[in-house]
Amino acid sequence: MTEPPPPGPPTRIVAAGLRAVRPGVEELYRDLHRHPELGFREDRTAGRAAETLRSAGYAVTEGVGGTGVIGVLANGDGPVVMARADMDALPVRERTGLPYASTATATDRDGVEQPVMHACGHDVHTACLTGCARLLALHRDTWRGAFVALFQPSEENGDGADAMIADGLTARSPRPDVVLAQHVLPHPAGHVGTRAGPFLSAADSLRVTVRGRGAHGSMPQAAVDPVVTAAAIVLRLQTVVSRELAATTPAVLTVGSIHAGSGPNVIPDRAVLEINVRTFDEPTRTRVLDAVRRIVEAECRASRCPEEPLIERTASFPPTVNDEEPTRRVAAAFAAYFGDDARTVELQTASEDMSRIPAAFGAPFTYWAIGGTDPALHAGALRRGTLSEDVPVNHSATFAPVLRPTLDTGVAALTVAALAWLGR
Repeated sequence: MTEPPPPGPPTRIVAAGLRAVRPGVEELYRDLHRHPELGFREDRTAGRAAETLRSAGYAVTEGVGGTGVIGVLANGDGPVVMARADMDALPVRERTGLPYASTATATDRDGVEQPVMHACGHDVHTACLTGCARLLALHRDTWRGAFVALFQPSEENGDGADAMIADGLTARSPRPDVVLAQHVLPHPAGHVGTRAGPFLSAADSLRVTVRGRGAHGSMPQAAVDPVVTAAAIVLRLQTVVSRELAATTPAVLTVGSIHAGSGPNVIPDRAVLEINVRTFDEPTRTRVLDAVRRIVEAECRASRCPEEPLIERTASFPPTVNDEEPTRRVAAAFAAYFGDDARTVELQTASEDMSRIPAAFGAPFTYWAIGGTDPALHAGALRRGTLSEDVPVNHSATFAPVLRPTLDTGVAALTVAALAWLGR
């Protein structure tokens, strides 16, 4: 690939153009935050994204993989750059106190009514990509090629990218020369962070059903108590990372949910555990998942369970491993535009399905972080050593990126990165 263009008119246009698109980006962000939607239910969100793209002159395809949207702006011969944003929210009851806080509820996939909140920043991602798309449309004289804005459903469930691919994504969009994406994290707002190679972890979610034998609570001798077995499994699983992996090997194993029984004097016949595993390479992933299976099966045998446990993989995310060359190119463009606010970011144990999209096209990609936390709040917490206590993180009911400069940074980062290929 050719070297990125030096800082010049495109970079100045980004700075000037932000003033033109900022009101629309902020209005859209507040609207999306107030009206969050769960995975594959993002009809309103997708409609607003499609409406914005059409008004800017994009050729728009809707309903890809359910609610996915593709917008293409062709502008002469040149590279094709795709930028992706996710749209779905989470089943979380918002406690931010914002004037545009969500009070929405929705029925989840299991038919349960849930509160819904943009607790992971996908409203930021969607609003910023529309801002980038508008900015590029306003200044077509500064670039050549094609820009593809892709809005993906159901990232949180890990199946949205696959749904778009299965619905003919690669035939319905030009093949990109590079795919770009970003995520807002609890870093200081205004900062951008790149990382070549491994960036986000793989994630595997398991549902384990321990099958015991029920009885009256006063007659434990007649039962095989799955609650006790489940408790033993939870405790033993804590040794997998601490005792089976080297201290230099990053991994996380979480038992996030246990369900068993219906009353204090009834020993149930089964217990269900929900387990999440996060790793950064295939050997570690295999080792940890094998250890989970070994421990679950051994504890059930030790408890004389009448049936083997049922172990189901309910979700799986690939690791996000940034390609070296596009990451280097974007890092150089960020350094030129953002100066000292452009940094190298550390490994993240969050997970994404975005990398399946460039894999389907056979295209390289790079994925970076933008900060969303009030810089003064972050600096104070860092000084006190209370980041974990004082700075809300993604998926928290109090996660609320500050509008400025978070949205400006997100729009600028996408645009500057795209112009590293498209800019004349």
